[in-house]
Parts: sequence; structure tokens; C-alpha cells
Amino acid sequence: MYTIIEGVIGVGKTSLARLLQPAFEAEILLEIFEENPFLSDFYADRERYAFQTQMFFLLSRYHQQRRGVPEILKSGKSLISDYSFAKDSLFARINLEGDELDMYYRVHEALAEKIPHPDLIVYLRADTDVLMQRIALRDRPYERHMERDYIHRLNLAYEDFFSHPYDHTPVLTIDSSPLDFVHNPEHLKLIENRIREALGLSPFQPALLASD
Repeated sequence: MYTIIEGVIGVGKTSLARLLQPAFEAEILLEIFEENPFLSDFYADRERYAFQTQMFFLLSRYHQQRRGVPEILKSGKSLISDYSFAKDSLFARINLEGDELDMYYRVHEALAEKIPHPDLIVYLRADTDVLMQRIALRDRPYERHMERDYIHRLNLAYEDFFSHPYDHTPVLTIDSSPLDFVHNPEHLKLIENRIREALGLSPFQPALLASD
């Protein structure tokens, strides 16, 4: 079983991946974003540092997934990741344009062919205001200059992307705006049950399931 948790910045991908890990007895693969040397400068001046930031992320995500995912799956263990390789292109559409975007797409297409596909993507969606509140609460230094308009544009891009079939991979959409799966065990169990049902795993409890 290979499951990916996806969603906009601040939606709680990493927290959910960590919390689900013991329930599914899975290995966990977390995105390494703190090592990007351009990230802080990017949030202060997106236009100037967009290409460097995007290309660093693209290559970093490729190397991590190209090595880590097949190794874990080959061992027979389940895997939960807090990001997909495909999501990188969502940010590129927002941050790049012209020749830089064309160059990015050429590199991304070549690398994507070598990345294993998941069995399920769990798309955590949330209202933009909720995302801004969660970003403010976690108070990461490099996110303090993040603008609401930027997050809203990303949110719209995610909604559009996951409203269509994603490379024949099933997508489970969960509205996380009214949920607090970090502090409320019932909310976490609800999400676990929905994932189990989507993957055909037991036991799950249909009575606890909520609509998208």
C-alpha cells in the first residue's frame, strides 16, 4: 500500500501522515523542504527567486522519491508520504512563466516517468482563511511573509488539479476545514476509516464516514 497525503501549504499533510503511520503500520516519507536555500528569499521576493526555488525542489523531490519509494515498497512494507511528485508542477504554474516555465516542464516530464505511482492520493482541502490561520499558528519563520493571495491562488490550483482524474490514481477528497485530526481522535479515526474503505482494507466503519 502506497498512500500520499496532499493539499495546500498549512492544511496538515505532515501531521496527518505521522498520525496515520501507526494505524497502517507503515513507513513514512516526509518532504524535505527546509534544506532549500532559496525558500526564505522566495517568500520575500517570489519573482526574483522563483526559478531557483522551483528547480531545487524539483530535483530534491525527484532524488528522494526515486531512491526512497521503490526501496520501501520492495521490502513489502506500506508507505505513507506527505507529498506527491506531481504537485511540484502546481507550484511551477503559479510561480513561473515564459521560457522558465517551458524549461521546468521539460525537466519535470523527463523525471516523472521514473517515479512510482501511489495506490491512493488523499487530498486534504480547506478554505483559504483556514489555511492562513493554520500557517500563522505554526509560525515558521520563512512563512511569516506569505500573502493570502498567493495561498488562495495555490488553493484554486489544487482544487482544479484534483477535480480531474490524476494519472489514473484514485483520489479521496476530504474537507479538513471543520476537522481537527491533531487534537480530536474521532476526526482522525474518521479519516482513517475513509482511507481504509478507499483502499479496500478492513476493518472500516461506514457509519462514521462523512461526505466529501
